[in-house]
Amino acid sequence: MNLLTNLKEKKKIFLKKENFYFLFLSLIIFIFDRITKQEIINKFNKSAYYINDYVNFDLIWNIGIGFGFLSTSSSLFYNLVTFTVGIVIIILLFIFAQSENTDKFIYSIIIGGALGNFFDRLAYKAVPDFIDLHFNSFHWFTFNVADIFITLGILIFILRSFFIKKQK
Repeated sequence: MNLLTNLKEKKKIFLKKENFYFLFLSLIIFIFDRITKQEIINKFNKSAYYINDYVNFDLIWNIGIGFGFLSTSSSLFYNLVTFTVGIVIIILLFIFAQSENTDKFIYSIIIGGALGNFFDRLAYKAVPDFIDLHFNSFHWFTFNVADIFITLGILIFILRSFFIKKQK
């Protein structure tokens, strides 16, 4: 009986009106990420595309996590990482649902990007990264639109924690 009551309370928290607005933001980020990746996959699959002296589009299939870390040819390890990413997204959704609106905005940005990369891990068994930032011969890690939103959300979260103290 206590479990049922607890589940009903969680459902009521999750189905708040403002949650749908923030989850809609996550959906917009996810769709924007999908569109950019499909364009790159369809048009720039074979060669790099020069934009200017600092940016190229160059499709790289990333089997690791952020910026190619933990890349491996082991399908068992890849599946374990993908499963872990899925669990992290679910946990973020629960944290999101119980957060204040400022935090919900931050979590929705992170969740939108994470869902984009998670989709790719399931659909392609790799994440298409294509934004190549460089200066002369120095190249930063190749990344995608989802990575931008994940990184932006984490940076906002960190900066907020330094500069805005929560009321107790």
